[in-house]
Amino acid sequence: MLYAFISQGLGRTAFDGSTSLGHAQQAKTHPWNRSVGQRRPRTARFLAVAAQQADPVNLYGPFWDYAKTMMENRFEDLANYPIPDGFCRKEAMTGRGARQQLVTTQSYAYRTSKIRQIRAAHVQGGKALQVLNFVMFPHLNYSLPFFGADLVSLPGGHLIALDMQPLFHTKEYQEQYSDPVREIFEKHRVGLPWGGDFPEEAKPFFSPCFLWTRPSDDLTVQTRVFEAFKDYLSKYIELVDAAVPETDPDELDKIRQSQLAYLSYRAEKDPARGMFTRFYGPEWTEEYIHGFLFDLERKMEEGSYAIPPVLA
Repeated sequence: MLYAFISQGLGRTAFDGSTSLGHAQQAKTHPWNRSVGQRRPRTARFLAVAAQQADPVNLYGPFWDYAKTMMENRFEDLANYPIPDGFCRKEAMTGRGARQQLVTTQSYAYRTSKIRQIRAAHVQGGKALQVLNFVMFPHLNYSLPFFGADLVSLPGGHLIALDMQPLFHTKEYQEQYSDPVREIFEKHRVGLPWGGDFPEEAKPFFSPCFLWTRPSDDLTVQTRVFEAFKDYLSKYIELVDAAVPETDPDELDKIRQSQLAYLSYRAEKDPARGMFTRFYGPEWTEEYIHGFLFDLERKMEEGSYAIPPVLA
């Protein structure tokens, strides 16, 4: 899920003749200057060598490869989730002359007996644009939080968000799902400082262990961000393994309402809408958002989603 507070950065890219983060610095509601554009010293020689060997034009490919391998190893019942026709891969040529660039959006989707949809959108537009949007939505009979990783790279810097987004904000829920992540959060926030304010309306959708940062260099993404990504993903899978299905009708209704509220908000506010519309047109974009990225409401309306019988 591309969080609402990075919408300014995705609003314009170098393909239309602007440096997106530089443009976003003009917006008073986004304090970009605190981190983006300030280079951090490279203190470890071996990290620098590793960064030189990495492919800066496929910055998040290794992240997705790692995630896919981990899920294959730890989810015994991992299966393909249907991707509607036309969404597995989409390409467009953008820009003019020397700025012309091929942009590709590759989609992946899986499911398990506990996770309704695991999906990723990997956008590659050369050095001007790199995005990995990776989310897990649990089945409606589990109180599990959502797993969310939004990794965005633009000409002026990087926008990184990792979280296990809560369904509820009770003390009991936090003890069950946020407290186990606290050690990981504290470990990584040292090298990945807070990225600044974000809209009040979005705050209910984040946990106390929301890791939100704006590195200025590729090295930090390839090392510190990658390590945080691995830790958050591993911990989330631990929580999934330990989860038991909810059976109380009132609790099931609360889970359903919370998930639908989040998905409705995200589909309405998705900041990638403008980017995808420019690349692929409005019709494809709206169908991609409602028919794939946030598809639960439509599937429930169609009657094509039901809690797996063996877990009901």
